[in-house]
Parts: sequence; C-alpha cells; structure tokens
Amino acid sequence: MAPSTPARSEHDVLVIGGGVAGLTLALHVADRRRVTLIRPASDDQGASRWAQGGIAAVLSPHDNFDAHVEDTLVAGDGLCDGRAVRFTVEQGPAAIEWLLSLGVPFTRDESPGASYPYHLTREGGHGARRIIHAEDATGLAVLDTLQQHVQAHPSITIRDDLVAIGLLADSRNHCRGARCLDDQGHLHEMVAGDTVLATGGASGIYRHTTSPHPASGEGMMMAAELGAELMNLEFQQFHPTCLYDPEGPPFLVSEAVRGEGGRLFSTDGRRFMPDLDSRAELAPRDIVARAIDAEMQRTGSPHVWLDLTHLGDTAIRHHFPTIHAHCLGRGLDITRQPIPVVPAAHYSCGGIATDLDGSTSVPDLHAIGEVAYTGLHGANRMASNSLLECLVYARSCAANLRHRHPSFTAPLTAAAGGNAQVDAQRIDSWRTAMRDIMSRHVAIVRRDSGLDTAARELAELDSNVSSALEDAAPAVKLASLRHAVRLSRLTVMAARMRRESRGLHFNPDCPGQAPAALPSRLRLSDLPRFD
Repeated sequence: MAPSTPARSEHDVLVIGGGVAGLTLALHVADRRRVTLIRPASDDQGASRWAQGGIAAVLSPHDNFDAHVEDTLVAGDGLCDGRAVRFTVEQGPAAIEWLLSLGVPFTRDESPGASYPYHLTREGGHGARRIIHAEDATGLAVLDTLQQHVQAHPSITIRDDLVAIGLLADSRNHCRGARCLDDQGHLHEMVAGDTVLATGGASGIYRHTTSPHPASGEGMMMAAELGAELMNLEFQQFHPTCLYDPEGPPFLVSEAVRGEGGRLFSTDGRRFMPDLDSRAELAPRDIVARAIDAEMQRTGSPHVWLDLTHLGDTAIRHHFPTIHAHCLGRGLDITRQPIPVVPAAHYSCGGIATDLDGSTSVPDLHAIGEVAYTGLHGANRMASNSLLECLVYARSCAANLRHRHPSFTAPLTAAAGGNAQVDAQRIDSWRTAMRDIMSRHVAIVRRDSGLDTAARELAELDSNVSSALEDAAPAVKLASLRHAVRLSRLTVMAARMRRESRGLHFNPDCPGQAPAALPSRLRLSDLPRFD
C-alpha cells in the first residue's frame, strides 16, 4: 500500500520547540503575527525545566556590564564572539524586567539593606553575585509562567500532538516550514512563512545526561539538511555535579550549591579543588568536571562527594528546597550526608550558526536557544548564561520577525517514505550503541585513537540506520536516531579537527593551545560517504 498523502496546512510563523526560548519568542511575536507552536509533551521534561540555578544578569548596583562581559570571555577561553557577549549582557536587565512583569516568582532578598529586591547568588566563573533565581527551580518557575501566558494568547496555536522530523524547502532552498508526525503516525506538512527552531541541544547523544528527555541534536541536523552551517560542535559541556544514582532518573545538583559554599571531596576524603585552581569549587565547569573525572580515575570510584552539611539545616532548606526534597525522596538527607555526584552531559555550546537576531544562513529559517551558536559561550559556557541567551535572542529574533513579510512560496513535496516498520528494540539498541561510543571516546577527555575509533564505529552505525530508513515508514524515534547519529559523526569530525586543548575540548595528545583561537565550521556535506 502506498504511503498516504501528507496533510498540508499554512502558517505564518512556525515555532518548533516549547522551552523558554520558544515560548518567549511566541509571546513577543504574537501581537503582530499569528504563531503556531509545535510543543510536544516531552518539552515539559526538556532542559528549560531542569535549569535550577537561575539567570545571570547585571542587576545589582555593585555589578556592571564590563565585569559580566569579562567573566564570560574568560570562561569562553578565547573563542567567544565579543560582539555577541556584549550584546547579550547589555540586553539582560531588560529581559529580567520583562519576566518580572509577567509574574515570575523570583526569590526576594528580605535582608536589611539589600541593594536589589531579589536574591542574587553567585556561581562558577562569576566574579559577583548576579544570578537571579526562583529558589532552586528557576527553569520550572519561568517555564510555568510563560506557558500560562502562551496558552491564554489568542494569536498563538499550540500543537502538542505533533513532532517535527524534518524541514521543508522550496525551489530557492528557502525554508518553508516543517514535516511532522502526529500521535497516529500520520504526516503533516506545516507550510510557513518563517520557521524558528528552538529544539534544544545535543546532550542526548551521551549515556549520562542531566535531563530525563534530552534533545539529541535533531534541530541542528534538520537545519544542516537545508545547508545551514554548524559551529563548535566539539564543545559539549558536562555539568560537574549530577546526582549519582544508577537506579534512578537523572537529577542535576545546581551550580548554586557550590556558589553558596558546597565543597567537593574524593571518596577517600580529599578536598581536591583548592590545589587545582585558586577559585576552588567556583572554577568554570570544564575545570571542575575534569578534576572530578581525574579523582574518579585515581580512586576507582564511580563518583565524588559534594558536601554542604557545614552550611547548616536552615540554610540548606532555605536555599535548596527542591534539591533537599528530591534527595530525601531518594533516601539521602543532604543536611546530614554529602551528595554523591558525577559529571554528566549538560549543554551544547555549539550549534546552528546565527546572527544576533537568530537568522541562519538558510533564508526564512531562524534558531534560538541551545540549538543555536551565537558566539556567546565560546569554548565553555559560564553558569546561568544559558537562560539569559534564550531570553535575549528570542526577544531579538522576535523583533526581527515582527516586521517581516516573507513570500509564501509552496515547498517542494518531500518523499513520504516506505511502509516497512523498524522494530523499536532495534532502534533502542542502535541509540544505546551511539551513546556508548560517544561516552567512551568523545566525552570529558578525548584522545586521537578514541576519536578515530568513534569515527569508524559511528560511520558503520549511520550506514545501518540509513539502510533501514530507505524502506521504512516515517517514525519519530527512527528520524530522531538518524539525526543523532549524523550529529555525533559531525561532533567527532570537529573534535578531530581541533589540534589543541581548549575549554571543554581536552585531548592529552595535543595538550597545548593553538596560537589562534578559531571556531570550527562544518556542513552536512562535509561528512565522508560510507565505504
């Protein structure tokens, strides 16, 4: 039986992804243009929800833009785009004021003589207290508030029954919307004047992550299929402190725990960070993650300890109620016991190359949030600059979209695929194999031999998945796997190209830094063909 003809519908602005970036953009555009937001239920479990620490912005009268810029540049280890850094930092206060106007319940500072009405904490890499937060569940508080406003807006249509599996293009190779699957597996062509990707990063290509349902680079590869350039894929940030519990779901232990005085110890009782860096536990994440990895190898332990018991019961419960309650529910009282922690894939510093307004090299295609490479993070993202980036670039992209009137050219009809069904267990086994390859060879420490092995094994895996796709009926899990495997191959390519150690990319076979700090640039066409 031939595949059914896709249902086709027309949309003004199509936003794919409903985290903080996607919701913020939708609200800013909807008073001028109609917005269709593809927001599957899994978006509630995405990276935005699990952002505990907060949002970095210059809010205190004791802080200034130059200091935030300089801290970000230092953390980025020579690869930040200075123009993007200053643009982001200077737009931060206005973005926070907008969230406050919507009613986001940020934690107030009730202390006598407070210089700012809301409590500001400090995290790794920051030289000042500039992290505004909602207790220790900032992402959830922001997400819930934005969702309420989006759901109430008459010009925003939410489609929670669709998942995008590819983008549509016209004869000029302009993006013309997305190809989606509904809950019953039926194809839908969502034709759009402007398309915005807000699909998240690529932490899901690794075995251990800080999110239960991490993105695996699907949005990056959908853009790459239309010719978009991808940059700095080799810089995958591993959060130093994910709760170590092999039997339970991932749970991130916020950077703010160390910001408020939490200390790291090896399992044999050694506090190791002061000997490695003058900033100790407040060093940038790449330094802390590598230090933890080294201590785990030295002791043969699968974790280290994060101890905050010295802060006292009252302070712990006040600053970290979510972390305290979660750990207590898993049998761990953090007011009396240290927390077992392990580094886990957390944030993709690379992604789709964009301008300051979210524009990509593909006409009528835009990207915001973790899926995008703006130049803000460079070789390492500084804590709590991620939600800041989501807000700032969603607002700048929206300002551009509000005044655009793209031609509504029909897309070229995409092939609908075959009818064969690929066994779900087979897809799961391929995904497990991909994650194992990436975690063994392309994680916190990479070596030339491991990268060579990863390139070979991923190419073979890609060949197998591609063969299965030739006759397969369209399916979300299979499409996601194909995107993830090819994104993994490009990540390995970028890591092999970088003949130095910088930021999040550490290769003992080339431990020094190159004289010039240059971003990596790749397109899908750069992938070697199968043997």
